[in-house]
Amino acid sequence: MNNKDIKPYSAKQEQFGTWLINRIGRWQIRVYEWSGGRLWKKFLGAPVAILTTVGRKSGLERKVPLLYLMHGDSVVMTASKGGMSTLPVWYLNVKATPEVAIQIGKQKNRYRMREASAQEEAEWWPKLEARYPDYQEYRQRTADIRHIPVLIFDPV
Repeated sequence: MNNKDIKPYSAKQEQFGTWLINRIGRWQIRVYEWSGGRLWKKFLGAPVAILTTVGRKSGLERKVPLLYLMHGDSVVMTASKGGMSTLPVWYLNVKATPEVAIQIGKQKNRYRMREASAQEEAEWWPKLEARYPDYQEYRQRTADIRHIPVLIFDPV
């Protein structure tokens, strides 16, 4: 696929994609937690963690499986939502309440989120795309619509 062929998703594609991501995500969370992170710990070769946030409206615990990279004791993630036009709900939750829990394998630790600076993003995107090449497509799909934030979770 040429770069010029990569266009934003249609409204119907986003509706279906959101539904699919939510359904698969629920199953992945259950399997991941049940197995102590031994099962469903990768997605297309990239490592998966479970991010636990507090719902900004409900105040309830919310969990989502996300790809990540480690940087020392810190965890790096993106709010890509598969290249869709809107930010993921979990991102809005973590912006409202930056203290989160992240489970990697059996280990579950507390972190505080901060958004990467422009310089940090420039350094992280090649590493993120090397680990999960579809990030390049996601960024191209959203280039004229929104910015995909890179988030750094530091231990608390």
